[in-house]
Amino acid sequence: MSLSDYFADFIATVEPTAWPDSSTLPNVSVIEHAQGALALMPDTPAPDAEAEAEAEATIISAGIHGNETAPIELLGELLAALDAGQLRVGAPVLLILGNRRAIAAGRRYIDTNLNRLFQRDTLTRDDSRFECQRACELMQAVDRFMADVSGPVLHLDMHTAIRDSRYPRFAVEPFSDTATPEFLWQRLADAGMQAGLSQHRHSWTFSHYTRHYHGAQGFTLELGRVAPFGGNDLEPLAPMLDLLRARIAGVTPTASRGAPLVRFEVVDEIMRESEDFRLCFADDIANFTEFAPGSPLVRDGACGERCVTQAPVHVVFPNAHVERGARALLLARPVAQRPVRP
Repeated sequence: MSLSDYFADFIATVEPTAWPDSSTLPNVSVIEHAQGALALMPDTPAPDAEAEAEAEATIISAGIHGNETAPIELLGELLAALDAGQLRVGAPVLLILGNRRAIAAGRRYIDTNLNRLFQRDTLTRDDSRFECQRACELMQAVDRFMADVSGPVLHLDMHTAIRDSRYPRFAVEPFSDTATPEFLWQRLADAGMQAGLSQHRHSWTFSHYTRHYHGAQGFTLELGRVAPFGGNDLEPLAPMLDLLRARIAGVTPTASRGAPLVRFEVVDEIMRESEDFRLCFADDIANFTEFAPGSPLVRDGACGERCVTQAPVHVVFPNAHVERGARALLLARPVAQRPVRP
């Protein structure tokens, strides 16, 4: 079975086929840590994989939200290159396709938002909601992969946003007490990312799980706007595809040393507390739109009106239609640019 056939079967069938014991990839062990989560473990790592910190193990995930198709198409490009022998596995990699039922249905999720569920000891197999069961499977898959690798691990969890953005491609850094090395920010800039947003508290996303519980360097990557399959412009994502290929090959990606990311940090978040909730601005406003002090942001039947207080803020991920108790928007401010370490 080819990798492409395996993941296509994973999406299309009620009972997906398990990965067979034999591998079609030369000198690579393929391990199914969960359905839709395959670890590719090279018998002989590439020379750079032992010398370069950024060329160590990688987790590449897509389809955590089922209607975010561009990342799934990027994953498909990688699978096709691996199947055709055009891409060699030179460092351990875990390839994950997330929410298969939502992908098949063309929906963001089936029962609840999968990308808010990655917290240990809060979910059980008794919870019948599909995304809760899938979160348990994916956490266990990551745990098994992390037990088999050593050294630095990079998790790139690929998404697309539901709205336009003043920075169409941006990386969200999960909250951590350990700073992200500056060379990784530059790697993302070289891969076409335009901005970086650092979280201010635990958020229990998939990239947060690998960082919080395993010490990996994890990022949620927003790669443009949601579009149906076949409707994505993948040309701006070519540098990201180059980075993914380099990570799988275990080689150092080409550094363009272009403009550094514009950096922001989250300073607050607003939750939806009641059914009587609405945004105080146009529903299609772009991510990173700036609001001046005194500007109203939301009106909530339980909490009243929230306004910008002392300094301007940039609004990110506004969504009035989230579940009660869920985050409705983030408020961010720019941070000073840091020098890039050699």
